[in-house]
Amino acid sequence: MPAERYYPELAQAFVRGRLANQQAGIADGERAGLALHNFKCDKALERVQRVLGILRGIAPENLLDVGSGRGAFLWPLLAAFPELPVISIDRNAQRAAEIDAVRIGGVKRLAVCRMDAQHMGFAGRSFDVVTMLEVLEHMPDPRAALRNAVSAARRFVILSVPSTPDRNPEHLHLFSIQDLQHMALDAGAARVSLEHVLNHRIAVVRR
Repeated sequence: MPAERYYPELAQAFVRGRLANQQAGIADGERAGLALHNFKCDKALERVQRVLGILRGIAPENLLDVGSGRGAFLWPLLAAFPELPVISIDRNAQRAAEIDAVRIGGVKRLAVCRMDAQHMGFAGRSFDVVTMLEVLEHMPDPRAALRNAVSAARRFVILSVPSTPDRNPEHLHLFSIQDLQHMALDAGAARVSLEHVLNHRIAVVRR
């Protein structure tokens, strides 16, 4: 695959971090069989694109991304905001390590912590904006996760959840509009706005 089909800075950093070679390039990663498909720049989901649009209007000073997973949102975010300091957290050790390879490979504005959203250890108002895309439906205690996110934010929490039932066995909850509004207000939000994007709800929670 041509290099221009990837987010080049991020894909190259991932290769360098994984191969422990600061001179390695994308072609070296392809030969080594690394999972570079996650860095394809033509695969951003519609809800990811919408959240990026919201963030452009908010203009965050720094950002905490909760439950970054394989980077479906994180990589488009870093590419769209090349100066934005971002902390990524994920409770899965392997995924956190793969994200950290990008930091090791040269993206120094990215920091990574292995952490459970239900038990976040950040002080209140530590981050200008907090994002949680496709996270709450996985949580045994989504109220605690959202409460922690609202506490950690200075201005906004942006989250998305599925709006229709699916067959994903890891999805423990399906939230109605009223569920999200009540949860956010109970967590300390001043205001909540919601919209729909292709079988998902996006909530912008004002601190």
